[in-house]
Amino acid sequence: MNGIIGKKIGMTSIFDDAGRNVACTVVEAGPCVVTQVMSAEQDGYSALQLGYGDAKAKNTSKAMIGHFDQAGTTPKRRVVEFRDADLDKALGDVVTIDDVFEEGDIVNVVGTSKGKGFQGVVKRHNFRGVNDATHGQHNRQRAPGSIGAASYPAKVFKGMRMAGQTGGKRIKTNNLTILKLFPEKNLLLLKGAVPGHKGSIVIIEK
Repeated sequence: MNGIIGKKIGMTSIFDDAGRNVACTVVEAGPCVVTQVMSAEQDGYSALQLGYGDAKAKNTSKAMIGHFDQAGTTPKRRVVEFRDADLDKALGDVVTIDDVFEEGDIVNVVGTSKGKGFQGVVKRHNFRGVNDATHGQHNRQRAPGSIGAASYPAKVFKGMRMAGQTGGKRIKTNNLTILKLFPEKNLLLLKGAVPGHKGSIVIIEK
């Protein structure tokens, strides 16, 4: 396997071998169930589909309930495909973190960033505002300023940095180190921060 699905628990810190205090993120990863096995002969590519987290049957479509029944498992909250995974796992097998990772592995983590709603240009794009608050300036510190020219081009170009919806996007954080594994509790510690709020679903892949 080259990945697993998990849930962000929160942040903590531990001391490394040199005595330095290192910030890390606690992730509850797995156990995941193999809900589908793709092969190059049948599907055109090889992959394993994993399911994570129990979901209520009333919130799951009948098609997906039948899909999970084939794997002999209950409805899952999230399913993710991992391409070019080792195909030694069969339908319905359980995947745990010690099947995938070891301490010291370098991984990438995909999550959905915290949604911050409609924000101005200072918070959204790090504008610094007017340099000086004196000389007649009034309420201009957080204003966007000019957004276009004059009669030419007589429009605002696409991509202009302006106020708008901030956060709530798919983010991938690369090259995080696994500091510790706790297989008996399905927990792992990742060095640094992981996108998303506490309790959000994250995808950890090599």
